[in-house]
Amino acid sequence: MNDWARLYQAAIRIRESAPWEWLDEGQIFGVQDPDSGEIGFVSIMGSLGEHYAVASYTGSTGLYGFWSLQQMDLASDAGMVLEVPQLQVSFEDRSILTPKDLHVIKQLDLKFRGRGAWPMFRSYRPGYFPWYLESDEIRAFTYVLEQTLAVVARAKGDPDLLEPGDDTSYLVRVAEDKGGVLVWDDHVVSVMPPEPESVSVPMDMAALNLLKGLPKSQVSLEVDLSFFPGRIGAKGERPQYAYVLMLVDSNSGFVFGGELLSPDPTFVEMCGTIPMVVARTLARHRLRPREIRVRSQTLLPWLRLLGDDLGFKMTQRSRLPRLDEARDSLNAWLH
Repeated sequence: MNDWARLYQAAIRIRESAPWEWLDEGQIFGVQDPDSGEIGFVSIMGSLGEHYAVASYTGSTGLYGFWSLQQMDLASDAGMVLEVPQLQVSFEDRSILTPKDLHVIKQLDLKFRGRGAWPMFRSYRPGYFPWYLESDEIRAFTYVLEQTLAVVARAKGDPDLLEPGDDTSYLVRVAEDKGGVLVWDDHVVSVMPPEPESVSVPMDMAALNLLKGLPKSQVSLEVDLSFFPGRIGAKGERPQYAYVLMLVDSNSGFVFGGELLSPDPTFVEMCGTIPMVVARTLARHRLRPREIRVRSQTLLPWLRLLGDDLGFKMTQRSRLPRLDEARDSLNAWLH
């Protein structure tokens, strides 16, 4: 409760100071966790007056995931937000909070009134539902919010504070332990894109060789990976998402495949199975497509591996109308 109390007090002070009135979400700075050394890259949301929140994107993966989100049409691929590791506090109406959220607030004897006044803390990890903060996350996020208060107050009078140089350089708050007291100071840190995670990519060679022996058709497919409406995991544990990988004829709307995938043991390892799953689906239909269209940035590198072997064209589209029709039909049937 002591850790929660300190975190809530920092969130209350942020809500009172309203830094979204002078900062936008693209003015990023970092806070290094004194315990783990991990840097959380902070974004202030709410400059448009619609949704007030502070997010801490975890490490270079979170930072570059954030910049990828800025370039995407999130209206058509909102699920991408959940694939970027982050800790977040948002300020919500009471009705949005769960009984577990409200229990902590009651234990701390805190009072909130009005719309958009109730702090709600969530942890985001690829492949998982947004979930309650764990003890190490509470401590790390407390450092983030307390240092956010210090940075945004200075940035209000010094707009250049968060523009330390080139596109890869960021102001980062770093603590030094001096006699048991943390003393924070500014550093400028260059952050390069993360190295691709090493993951095995299995393949069904019988299916692949069958497809290589087929003539190329004139069929263009729309392929997408999206959340399946359901949860995986034991009661009380952090639930995982199930994903459905759909392959739909871009002309007729015929559904060639809808494969259910699980992000177990990790989301990236699940993605590594996608070329094999698609190859098996195509082999069942004896179909070697001319083109595969995707919307999600996530799918591109994995399907390019298969495209290099089979010679089909890969294109990214913001709209996949036939696939969206098929997915809407699936969701309607499930509900």
